[in-house]
This record gives sequence, structure tokens and C-alpha cells, in this order.
Amino acid sequence: MTQLFFSDYEIESAEQAPPLVIFGAGGLGREVLLLLQQLNETQPTWHVRGFYDDQAPATPTVAGLPYLGTAADLNATPEPLAVAVAVGSSAGRAGVVARLNSPQLSFPALVHPRVALAPRQRIALGKGCIIQQGCLLTCDITLGRFVLLNLGCTIGHDADLGDFCSLMPHANVSGAARLATGVYLGTNATIIQGVRIGAHTIIGAGAVAVRDLPANVTAVGVPAKELRMKNEE
Repeated sequence: MTQLFFSDYEIESAEQAPPLVIFGAGGLGREVLLLLQQLNETQPTWHVRGFYDDQAPATPTVAGLPYLGTAADLNATPEPLAVAVAVGSSAGRAGVVARLNSPQLSFPALVHPRVALAPRQRIALGKGCIIQQGCLLTCDITLGRFVLLNLGCTIGHDADLGDFCSLMPHANVSGAARLATGVYLGTNATIIQGVRIGAHTIIGAGAVAVRDLPANVTAVGVPAKELRMKNEE
């Protein structure tokens, strides 16, 4: 597990800070830029150079910063460079990370400055995690690599979220719940205490998982039930 970034020396301005780029030039990328700006307002931490994306945006700049190229261009960087992967889909984010294979690239955990993560909480973060404003994490929690917690999510005691899990705004994971690799929770989805969700399963917006669910399914409703294709009925 990685630790949050703390500089070994005092940085007087963001321009003097280590360089960072955002992969993902869409709406989530602009939200991650806002997160970085909020971090820099609290303490200069990152010099954000611009955006990369395999699909070029319609304009040469995004939120005032330049579009810099594709994953291949990013892999060709000659210097150490931090990367924030701003892709909301669990599978899409995993695919981007698999393509970004230059040894020059690093993936810091980024946490909104108002989210409490004190040592007494015993929270482990994998590299590349992004935790947005309004999230509440209690204690004894493990987040794997490249976990995304969007605005206002809650994570209870002893919860374990696997690599590339994605929680959309106001999703809730109760105590001792287990989310395997690549689970996606839609907006306002809830996982009840102790429930286990299999790898790459999607829980729809507003759904409430009250029992374990297997891998590779989509579940919706209250209580959450697996969707079935017509030929399976």
C-alpha cells in the first residue's frame, strides 16, 4: 500500500511542486483537476501540466490546461511524472493503467484535504486512489489500487475494497463489507454490513445489496437483484 504524498521540503508555490498530469480529459478529469487545485490551495503539492487522453478533446485546452497527447505519448515521457487516472469506469480505468507502463510514471493517491485520514483510523490506500470531497471513512479500512470514491461516499469499519473499485457519488459501503476487484457502485447505491460483492459486478444507482452477489452480474433495486436476460428466464 502506498502513502499519501508529503514533500520532504517546503514548496512555496505549485509551480515548484513535482509535475503531475491527468489522464482523462472528460468531466471526471475536470473534477480531478478541481481536487488538485483544492489540494494546492491548502498546501502547494502538485504542478499540474495538463491532460492526456486517447481520444483528443474538441478543443486544444481543457479547463485552461493543454491537451498533451495519448497514452503512447505519455509513455514516452523522458522524466519522472505523476499521473492521476480520471476514468470513471472500473474496466476502463484498469485498461488505461495497463497501457501506462513507462517506469517514469508514478500514481500517487489523491485525497481531498477535508477528508479525514489520520493514523489512528488505520486506513490503507493503494496507489492511484482518488478520494473526492465529502467522503467519510471510519477505521480499519483497506482500499486497493486505483479505487475511486466520488463525492460524498461513506466507508464503514473493516471494509475491504479491491483494486479498481468505483463508487459514484453518495454510494455507501457498510462495515465489514467486501468488494472484489472492479466492482462499480452507482450513485446512492448501498452495500449492507458484511455483504460480499463479486469481481466486476455492477450495482445500479439507488440499489441496496442486502446479500452476497456473485461476480460479473448487474444488480438493481431494493433489495438488489441480478438482472436476467430474456433468454435466461
